[in-house]
Amino acid sequence: MEFSELIKVSKVDDVVLYRPFVAPVKGTLCISSHHLLFSSGTEGTMELWLLIRNIDAVEKRLMASSGTITLKCKDFKILQLDITGMEECLNIASSIEALLSQNSLDMMYPFFFRPTYMNMLEGWDQYSPERELAMLADHTDAFRISYINKDFAVCFSYPSVLIVPKSIDDEVLKKSAKFRQGGRFPYLSYYHKKNGKMIFRSSQPLIGPNVRRCKEDEGLLGTIVGSDERAYVLDTRSSQSIQQAKVMGGGTESTSNYRNWKRLQKALERGRILQESLIKLVEACNDQSHNMDRWLSKLENSKWLSHVQSILNAACMVAQCVEREEASVLVHGSEGTDTTLQVTSLAQVILDPDCRTLMGFQSLIEREWLQAGHPFQARCTRSAYSHAKLKQEAPTFLLFLDCCWQLMRQFPCSLEFNEQFLITLFEQAYASSFGTFLANNEKERFNNNVKEKTHSLWSWINSQSEHKRYINPFYSRNLFTIWPSIQPQSLQLWQGLFFRWNSLTQHKNEVWNAINNIINCEFWHSHKDKERHDLHLSLNTTEEQLSK
Repeated sequence: MEFSELIKVSKVDDVVLYRPFVAPVKGTLCISSHHLLFSSGTEGTMELWLLIRNIDAVEKRLMASSGTITLKCKDFKILQLDITGMEECLNIASSIEALLSQNSLDMMYPFFFRPTYMNMLEGWDQYSPERELAMLADHTDAFRISYINKDFAVCFSYPSVLIVPKSIDDEVLKKSAKFRQGGRFPYLSYYHKKNGKMIFRSSQPLIGPNVRRCKEDEGLLGTIVGSDERAYVLDTRSSQSIQQAKVMGGGTESTSNYRNWKRLQKALERGRILQESLIKLVEACNDQSHNMDRWLSKLENSKWLSHVQSILNAACMVAQCVEREEASVLVHGSEGTDTTLQVTSLAQVILDPDCRTLMGFQSLIEREWLQAGHPFQARCTRSAYSHAKLKQEAPTFLLFLDCCWQLMRQFPCSLEFNEQFLITLFEQAYASSFGTFLANNEKERFNNNVKEKTHSLWSWINSQSEHKRYINPFYSRNLFTIWPSIQPQSLQLWQGLFFRWNSLTQHKNEVWNAINNIINCEFWHSHKDKERHDLHLSLNTTEEQLSK
């Protein structure tokens, strides 16, 4: 079906647009295949482009000769359109809903986005296993490149090129994959250069009620630890969930069969529970009652900060095993594509200063989320406002970004990127002009030629015009592990994200612009090197003391 068949009316005049903190504007509303365009049509024309994929809910209210459409967006923004004519109001709402119902991947906007200032080939090589192995070679020769997953024959949610232990041949990997849900055999997530310990990730073993074994899987994990070493398996499910999984053919590793591996458990919520938590949180943030007790009660009932605390706790547990106990860790839940990735990626931000740089964090997202098979399209189909019945939606990635913001707040000099970068990643994951977060895994992106037919988000972020927007002006490389406090009083609600459409941020933005101007000015760079060094040193002293 052509887009034009879905659009009942493409242009309406005398529409009044209401936005947060801006005076109402009258103008013309146009509907295209992928955007709503509002233009004031007056001197000093105001234009608003809204990607239709960013709309989470369409609500309409009709009166005798007019109507109001409220657009609730995935980035939590709310827009209101007052339209003269009830029929035109219905036609606009119907057109938007019809366009939103088109879920075919190759009909989404990234396949039509063709900016003249960008090269479609750039940005897709942000991370490559071959380059990662070359860097690992400076510290260990225990790994090799494997093409066992060519054409995604072994595991549809792993990339086609893999880094695997050199002592394990491909046949062992195939048998281990058959013993793991979805073929996700234990795979290297992180190598700690300081002591050679590693973090692996996988899905659950298919042990079942009869306690099946797989010698190849046991042998694969056995190569990770020496005979006199210890390692840990961190399961991100509750005991009840593990028992239920065992009845259904899943389970967890038996310590009697996996020698030197001890079991740890940290139950993390997933799926519907997280989605409902986000819905409750956004509802609380939009509450205009100004009643303190009501607000605190709603915030507590959402349990959002409890989820943030739990993920930080699990990541710190993994980091402590690697850094302080000098033990390798395998992390998994059931499928290994949600809570597992939250924990492994956040542990790396805590442990590795390279992951705290702008480029390093982009590589982390590629390696631990995109190429690791997090189903972005399924999880980010709906946000906090949708009235549709919940399916696979969950703010898994948003919770990870929130945890990173908590680290940023507690260690303001240790992360090279700023809050705006995290907010941009959230926005792009839910609705984007770029192909980076399209589809659910590398196989789907390959089958739909995403890398050949769409632009990469990283190419845009790293462009000269955009890059500076995401740099933390106070950044000073911290080589230590950063240990965050996870006490309730140490965690805060991410106001820059959840309140940005509810409270005026003008003064905050002015302060940050002034700070950036001071730090980036020529006088600062050419005449005040020592003072700049002393400032960074004083700002970073507390962080390093906490890290130690």
